[in-house]
Amino acid sequence: MTASENTTSTTGIIAGQAKPELISKQFAFTEGPAADKQGNVFFTDQPNNKIWKYGTDGKLSVFMDDAGRANGLYFDKEGDLIACADEKNQLWAISPEGEVTVLVENYEGHLLNGPNDVWVAPNGGMYLTDPYYQRDYWERTKPEIEGENVYFLPKGVTEPVLVADDLVQPNGIVGTPDGKYLYIADIGDNKTYKYEIAADGSLKNRQLFVAQGSDGMTIDNRGNVYLTGKGVTVYNPAGEKIEHIPIPAEWTGNVTFAGENHDMLFITASEGIYTLPMQVKGVQ
Repeated sequence: MTASENTTSTTGIIAGQAKPELISKQFAFTEGPAADKQGNVFFTDQPNNKIWKYGTDGKLSVFMDDAGRANGLYFDKEGDLIACADEKNQLWAISPEGEVTVLVENYEGHLLNGPNDVWVAPNGGMYLTDPYYQRDYWERTKPEIEGENVYFLPKGVTEPVLVADDLVQPNGIVGTPDGKYLYIADIGDNKTYKYEIAADGSLKNRQLFVAQGSDGMTIDNRGNVYLTGKGVTVYNPAGEKIEHIPIPAEWTGNVTFAGENHDMLFITASEGIYTLPMQVKGVQ
């Protein structure tokens, strides 16, 4: 299917004859969309070091300049925006007023590779992927930590816990709203895995979900999982492909649900951002 073909859903997840609508194409590279409780969506323009807001009123505005080279974002239950700030390889909590609290600075005294994506569990614990992508704004030219891992930060703790070290290059991450399962995309091995989340936050019973990796990812209220890369590919909870949404961009980086009813798919794709009305809703 090409970008010009009809994307009418045969699975009942896209609203009617809707197609992705370009909202703006003024960015260098968009990433990390996350919606607040009201449905406003925040996303990063990582090369330009900004976090933008796309409001439910349809207006675009800059939420934060000098945004720590933020990449993946996610809102916690308190309304703070959790940001993977890889300028100094940190995890941030950003208040609605733009005040920054550094949640994670290192792991066992070593710089993280570069926090990439984050998911906040219902209990407030946070899972973050830490692949290594060399940045031109870093002084270092090699990682301090061997391997590209996934970490868990229990609520109220400052030292992350290693929970997955068996991936080539973890990237996208999202969990189920009941906090029982976690999906992690291994973009380096072009696979996405499903883990059970244990009571202590550790991961167990890794299963191959689909033989496709992903940059960012999200989940809807039917348990469908949305993977990105060449457009958006949707899999049902059984790992069966049910939809492909083509996006006219070289790379689709990330996706989330936004809007007043959380039934608008918001897509970050290279220089642009797109929206698509849906019949399903996001979960958080």
